[in-house]
Amino acid sequence: MTPVQTTKMSNFRWVICALLFLATTVNYMDRQVLSLTWKDFIAVDFHWTDADYGKITGLFSLFYAIANLFSGKFIDWMGTKKGYLIAIFVWSTGAVMHAGCGWVAMNIEGYDSIEALRAVQAGSDAAVAIATISVWLFLSCRMILAVGEAGNFPAAIKATAEYFPKKDRAFSTSIFNSGASVGALAAPATIPLLARAWGWEMAFIIIGVLGYVWMGLWMWLYEKPRSNKFVNQAELNYIEQDNDLSEVQNRETVKEDKAIPFLKCFTYRQTWAFLVGKLMTDGVWWFFLFWAPAYFSDQYGYTSDSAMGIALIFTLYLIVTVLSIGGGYLPTYFVDKKGMNPYLGRMRAMLIFACFPVLGLLAQPLGAYSAWWPAILIGLLGAGHQAWSANLFSTIGDMFPKSTIGTIVGLGTMTGGFGSMAINMGSGEFFTWAANQGTAFQFFGFEGKPAAYMVVFCICAVAYLIGWCIMKALVPKYKPITLED
Repeated sequence: MTPVQTTKMSNFRWVICALLFLATTVNYMDRQVLSLTWKDFIAVDFHWTDADYGKITGLFSLFYAIANLFSGKFIDWMGTKKGYLIAIFVWSTGAVMHAGCGWVAMNIEGYDSIEALRAVQAGSDAAVAIATISVWLFLSCRMILAVGEAGNFPAAIKATAEYFPKKDRAFSTSIFNSGASVGALAAPATIPLLARAWGWEMAFIIIGVLGYVWMGLWMWLYEKPRSNKFVNQAELNYIEQDNDLSEVQNRETVKEDKAIPFLKCFTYRQTWAFLVGKLMTDGVWWFFLFWAPAYFSDQYGYTSDSAMGIALIFTLYLIVTVLSIGGGYLPTYFVDKKGMNPYLGRMRAMLIFACFPVLGLLAQPLGAYSAWWPAILIGLLGAGHQAWSANLFSTIGDMFPKSTIGTIVGLGTMTGGFGSMAINMGSGEFFTWAANQGTAFQFFGFEGKPAAYMVVFCICAVAYLIGWCIMKALVPKYKPITLED
C-alpha cells in the first residue's frame, strides 16, 4: 500500500511578516533621527527652543493625520504592492531631504558655515531669524516624510489580512508592529554616534537610504497569496481557512474591487470605536518617542550621544521590544484556550494592556532616586502601548471586509495623528512656559519644567483606560460588517 504523501506548508507568510517588520523598523528610525539630534546637535546650530521643536513635531503629526485621511483609500486603490512601494519611496526621500536644511538656511542668511551660525548669540535678531527659517525648512521636509509614512500601517495591515487567518493576525501584527520599538531601539544606538562622527546631516542620509534598499526586496518577494510562486497550496489553504474556498475564489474574481463607500464608513459604530482607540492613545506613544531623549537630557543631564544617554534610551526600547511581541499572543490564548470569539479575546487583552501606562505615574517620583527608574517604567508603558496597538489594529480585520481595511486604518491613523499633534505641540509650549515660570509653577511636589513633565505623564497614564471604556461602550459585542450591510 502506497503511503499518502502530504505537502509541507511553505510558511512564506512569515517572510512577508518579516518584510513588514523591516519596513516599520525603517519607518521609526527615520522618524527618530530628529528627536535624537535636535537637542544636542541641531538646536546648537539653529537656537531652537522646546516650543520650536514642539511646533515641528506637532505639525508633523498634523501632516501625518491629514495624509492618513487619504492614505488608506490610496492603498486600497493602488493595491498592497504598488501602494507600499510608493509610500516608502516618498518617506525615504523626505528623510534624506532633511540633510539639506542646514545648507539652505546658511545660504538664505548669507553664512558660509555652520560654525558661523553657532557664533551667533542666542536671542539676537540673527539667531531668531535663523531659528525661524530652519523651523520652516524642517517642517517642509517633515511634511514629505509624513505623507509617505502615512501609508505604512494601512499597507502593512492590509498585507497581514491578505496573508494571515484571523486567529493569527494579532500575533503577526504584534511582530511587524514591534518594528516600531526595534527601530526606536536601534536609533539611539546608532543615530547620535553617526551625528557625532559625521554630522547630523549624514545621520538623516544614511537612515533614509535604508528605505530604498527595502523597496528592492518588496518588488522581488511580494505578490498576493494566490499569485505568489513562493506560496504552495497547503499554505494557501491555511491562509484562507476562515472562508469557504469557493467563496474566496468568487470574492477574488468578482468582488475584489468592491469596498464600503468612504462616507458610509462613518455610519458604523465599529469605525468610531477604532477612531477613538487611536485618538486617545497614539499621542502617548509619539510623545515618548519624540521627547524621551530630551527628557533624559533636561532632567538628568545625559545627552543623546553620551554613554549613559544611549544606555537609558536603549534600555527603554529594549523593554518595549521584548514585552510587546508577547502582547499579540494573549488574545490567541483567550480564543484557543478560553473559547472566546476574536473580538472578545482582543478586548480582554486590551483591558490588561491599558493598565500598563498607569505605571507612568511613578516615573517622575522615582526618577529622584535614579534615571533608570523612568527608563524602566516608560519602557513598560511603551510595551503596553505596542501590545494595545497590535490588538487594536487587528480589530479591523475582525470587523471589516479586506477591501476596506486600508481605508479604516487610514482614518484611525489620522485621528491618532490629531491626538499626537495636540500632545506634542502642547507639550512643547507647556515645557517652555513652565521653565520660564520656575518655582511659581508646582504640581505634585515638582516645580517648573519637571512639574510640566509630571502633568503630561498623568495624562498619558489614564488615556488607555478611558479609550477602552469608550470602545467597549460603542461595540460591546462582536459584530462583523459585510459588503451587503
